[in-house]
Amino acid sequence: MLTINVGVLLAVIVLLRLRRRTEARSRNDEKLTVIIVLALGIVIAPTPLGQGIGDFLDQPASGVTNSSR
Repeated sequence: MLTINVGVLLAVIVLLRLRRRTEARSRNDEKLTVIIVLALGIVIAPTPLGQGIGDFLDQPASGVTNSSR
């Protein structure tokens, strides 16, 4: 039985869509890409990978905030 991870599938779709030339995209095409990327973010966020990325990005942000005080 073949199982497909939704996060991996969305990541592949995003990569394929972003490889296209910018001039060839319509406004609706760009909106669809944004929706797919947001869906990917929602799928990744509750996973351990998403938590790790969030922690990694939180460290520089908190460092900048603390240095400005």
